[in-house]
Amino acid sequence: MSPARLQLTGISKQYPAVKANDGVSLTVAPGQIHAVLGENGAGKSTLMKIIYGAVQPDAGQVQWNGQPVALKSPAQARALGISMVYQHFSLFDTLSAAENIWLGLDKGTGLAELTERISAVAQSYGLDIDPQRPVHSLSVGERQRVEIVRALLTEPKLLILDEPTSVLTPRAVDKLFVTLRQLAAQGCSILYISHKLDEIRALCDHCTVLRAGRVTGEVDPRTQSNSELSRLMIGAEPPQLQRQPSKAGALALSLRRLSLAKAEPFGSTLVDIELNLHAGEIVGVAGVSGNGQQELMAALSGEDPRGQPGSVQLFGQDIARSSPRKRRRLGLHFVPEERLGRGAVPSLSLAQNTLLTRTDSVTAWGWLRTAQVQRLAEHLIARFSVRAGGAGAAARSLSGGNLQKFIVGREIDAAPKVLIIAQPTWGVDVGAAAQIRAELLKLRDAGCAVLVLSEELDELFEISDRLVVMAQGRLSPALPVAEASRTLIGEWMSGLWNSKEGSHHAPA
Repeated sequence: MSPARLQLTGISKQYPAVKANDGVSLTVAPGQIHAVLGENGAGKSTLMKIIYGAVQPDAGQVQWNGQPVALKSPAQARALGISMVYQHFSLFDTLSAAENIWLGLDKGTGLAELTERISAVAQSYGLDIDPQRPVHSLSVGERQRVEIVRALLTEPKLLILDEPTSVLTPRAVDKLFVTLRQLAAQGCSILYISHKLDEIRALCDHCTVLRAGRVTGEVDPRTQSNSELSRLMIGAEPPQLQRQPSKAGALALSLRRLSLAKAEPFGSTLVDIELNLHAGEIVGVAGVSGNGQQELMAALSGEDPRGQPGSVQLFGQDIARSSPRKRRRLGLHFVPEERLGRGAVPSLSLAQNTLLTRTDSVTAWGWLRTAQVQRLAEHLIARFSVRAGGAGAAARSLSGGNLQKFIVGREIDAAPKVLIIAQPTWGVDVGAAAQIRAELLKLRDAGCAVLVLSEELDELFEISDRLVVMAQGRLSPALPVAEASRTLIGEWMSGLWNSKEGSHHAPA
């Protein structure tokens, strides 16, 4: 028998506040698609970074093709044939997609030649990216595609994917799975981290389950139900959402023929956006990333105050050119799609990160009340079950899902009148995702108007009262979720709601 492609024995890693990995052993065979499953903070990402050479273990052994290795850097791992797609992207904002990919590849390849290869690989795998676009102009979903294409171009022997489909559309996920199965058939081993249990059962042929840094089980996920996998992962099945019919009230947020020329060469132009959002309802916005969602969010949050007067109204008041701070004081709160860098400052503590949007609640007469800042952070950690080393822990020390819970919780706890939230459960485990969605429904039931932008159709169908679709900078008519279907929403994602085929679905 050929040796295992990768074998970990007794891997341990201690951080000041938590033991991320505790005696973890893992074996990956050639051509195997091996899932690593666990709730947020279970130690999955730390383990993957050890395999990739980005983090060194405190104890344990790594074997590659039967030989012991000490992986000291990602460059050494790549030289062996190990490639990784991070959950939090490792891209330089000021460089183009092609330049970012080029940095991680053999410098014997010229940039012009690489650009052609990127386009060819992206097209063959159904991952739509423009190699010339600067990364800062890309949405989260588009950045995800850049990371995946970069990994594929290295022709890896072991490909590590950390939440690769969290912001991809169902069609893109299907295409990616075809690619991964092809790679596995060619002998490439794949380590696959996802909180989407249906994906793991459909794609993977082996699964190692982590809980609190330890291996708690190994199963063939194809023989397990979602409930069984949930019990292995979190010790229980995720709670079922208790959903009541919505009671839509007064008009809260109104968009009237909002049009904005693109602010950047590779951005999207918003064209005649019309939308009414009422108190006590959740409106979901579906669509493929890069179709104007970022521009819409900027116009609503106040980051882009170029809207024509009267085009954005909050409870009848014109806020098209108001600052984000003024909008918050009027009751509009906002959760961006990008956690690190926009939702939170990575190097600052959780307590300090509360000040990004909650300053008014912890100041008096112009003075910052530091004890109250600390108490607010501790309250958020407790209320939203955030696993962190206390209020003083740096944002970047949290797992992606726990940081997401903290950021979402910070805005929900402010008791907003209108909440605008993008990708609310990106990279969040099933239990935490259920918790966040339940909190959004509680907000709605308390009279808050909620606008959710998500590429998770299942999520939108689960919590939305009405759905709209964004395509090519335009917004579709609103449709009660009971009248929508995944097929119809898929058609509308191509901008077909005004076509002969789609127009009869539009509400009167």
